[in-house]
Amino acid sequence: MQKGMHTDTEGCVRAVQSKDARFDGWFFTAVLTTRIYCRPSCPVVPPKPENMTFYPSAAACQQAGFRACKRCRPDTSPGSPEWNQRADLVARTMRLIADGIVDREGVPGLASRLGYSTRQIERQLLAELGAGPLALARAQRAQTARLLIETTPLPMAEIAFAAGFSSIRTFNDTVREVFALSPSELRTRAPKKGNAASTPGALTLRLPFRAPLNPDNLFGHLAATAVPGVEEWRDGAYRRTLRLPYGHGIVTLTPNPDHIACRLTLSDLRDLTVAISRCRRMLDLDADPVAIDDQLRTDPVLAPLVDKAPGRRVPRTVDEAEFAVRAVLGQQVSTAAARTHAARLVTAHGEPLDDTEGGLTHLFPSPEALAALDPDSLAMPRTRRATFTTLVAQLADGSLNLGVEGDWAETRARLLALPGFGPWTVDVIAMRALGDPDAFLPTDLGIRKAAQELGLPSTPAALTARAAAWRPWRAYAVQYLWATDSHPINFLPV
Repeated sequence: MQKGMHTDTEGCVRAVQSKDARFDGWFFTAVLTTRIYCRPSCPVVPPKPENMTFYPSAAACQQAGFRACKRCRPDTSPGSPEWNQRADLVARTMRLIADGIVDREGVPGLASRLGYSTRQIERQLLAELGAGPLALARAQRAQTARLLIETTPLPMAEIAFAAGFSSIRTFNDTVREVFALSPSELRTRAPKKGNAASTPGALTLRLPFRAPLNPDNLFGHLAATAVPGVEEWRDGAYRRTLRLPYGHGIVTLTPNPDHIACRLTLSDLRDLTVAISRCRRMLDLDADPVAIDDQLRTDPVLAPLVDKAPGRRVPRTVDEAEFAVRAVLGQQVSTAAARTHAARLVTAHGEPLDDTEGGLTHLFPSPEALAALDPDSLAMPRTRRATFTTLVAQLADGSLNLGVEGDWAETRARLLALPGFGPWTVDVIAMRALGDPDAFLPTDLGIRKAAQELGLPSTPAALTARAAAWRPWRAYAVQYLWATDSHPINFLPV
């Protein structure tokens, strides 16, 4: 799939006629006769090609006067892979919109974070997506509203507020316009769940993804590196605490063959959209595994690894600053030692919270809290202590920003300028915090061991040269190479 796929009418028609779910989220089909828009895999009989037109976003469909299909629910499609594999202005803007910035800070706040004028952002979004930031944020609010309507017993007024609408009237009008149903009709039509969550602020939902998805290294990595009190593996699910814009939350994520079951307990429901976005990002659910695996299979050494267990994702993070701190704690020590260092910080400086369903006790300490600690209390060598204190000071004062709006190349350069930050630390942060799909770790011991066993060059320079053929998916090649080892990160916990 390529950028601007909605302009390839012949390719889109083929995808719709074959009901190919791989293309869900890449483009949307609007049917001129019914004024309804669908995902490519919609189960209904495909319309005649002359009655189809194609749009790059749900927001563009809505702007053109089309309503969401009640059968295929296009608003619940996986997100476009474009936004997680690119670092240009449009991709960074879309990541920020998914993180709820427009609802919290408006379009001026969005523009300020990106360093561009609102006019420039509007122009580029319209050119590529057919909709501006307000329309894209509105489509996201409608999706959040539908989720709350169908999965919670909350009064409609509370749902309107939680979904980010400025008034009940706007909420009602938007829901009717997008779904051709009133909010109460949407609730009546929703399937009844006998096990609805009774905990205040809790809800259960399904996170879709493009198949295949191999959960072994994804959940195995998160579980094996889990920081006690902040993360845990319990009853076949990964659980962790979340620091969110309006409050905090606890998420439980369970892998299933066709979706990830997600249970969220939030102190403030206004954080729902951003919580979902961050969980999807952590699990890399918007990736296009077919495109990634097809590229890696062109290397005869990687092909057997891909064929054995296709669909590996890159385990990422819900909090970029937290991950950077943990990367420093993990320098030149074992996974167990890194967890121990992080657990001490959590106990001493994390914010306590209650978990009625498991053993989570704290939010990971904020950069501000870590910047205020006594460096002499850190049980680590003096040089790494200096690395740690410099990092948290810059994160706390805002001079280093690892957020989704950042430019990857610029952020890498800023990280490399910090004392104690070498290529491994920068690349692991780029891969798992910044989300760069082409980040590579040629100096990693696990990668060098795998390369040697597979007959690949084992020196960093030679391996990097060989890995040029894997671009732009080298972060995924790392997952396949790591998986040749018996380390716990590669296996779902028993």
